[in-house]
Amino acid sequence: MAETVTAMASSVDDKLYLIRYRVDDRPHLFVSDRQPCLEKCGSKGRPCTVVCPAHVYRWEEEQGEKRIVVEYERCVECGACRIVCPHGNIDWHYPRGGFGIVYRFG
Repeated sequence: MAETVTAMASSVDDKLYLIRYRVDDRPHLFVSDRQPCLEKCGSKGRPCTVVCPAHVYRWEEEQGEKRIVVEYERCVECGACRIVCPHGNIDWHYPRGGFGIVYRFG
């Protein structure tokens, strides 16, 4: 069973490697209010960091200050983050025309 999980994980990474992006200078997703992320999401496992296959969201801690970092350039436009956020705190929309993800092989 463990071999199957490992094979699937590398398969997703391989597929993410095949995509390409036309990055817009305007982000298409935002965390509307970072305070609920700090105060309430810690006990819920921070779902946006878990559900995103491209690891767009991650937490950083510098000098005792925690913050969420959003790398919108990596987004595969699945929209799962806005659905999974328990506080409705992620403002997500498709990138402007001509920008965003480009699937080269299917």
